Amino acid sequence: MAETIKIDIPHKLTRDAARVRLQESFAKMRDKAVGGMVKFEDVWTGDRLDFRARMLGQSVVGRLDVLDDSVHVELDLPGFLAAIANKVKGRLAREGQVLLEKK
Repeated sequence: MAETIKIDIPHKLTRDAARVRLQESFAKMRDKAVGGMVKFEDVWTGDRLDFRARMLGQSVVGRLDVLDDSVHVELDLPGFLAAIANKVKGRLAREGQVLLEKK
């Protein structure tokens, strides 16, 4: 059964700085996926990102909203990944926090 993960990742950056870091990170993921088994699509509309990753006939769909003090992420996992939803959520929280740390 599919499952939706929702997580809020706090940050102390400006909204624009947080969005730029996320845009750069997603650009790297997209570049790595080119020509590989994963097909990655992402579209920014203002401070909102809609994305999809497809592999082996399965899709992970997500939405990301950059807010003044956090980033809200929703990720729809297909059934075969729903079993590891807590691990995915934990990893997103950790990696997102590192990405958005003030440097």
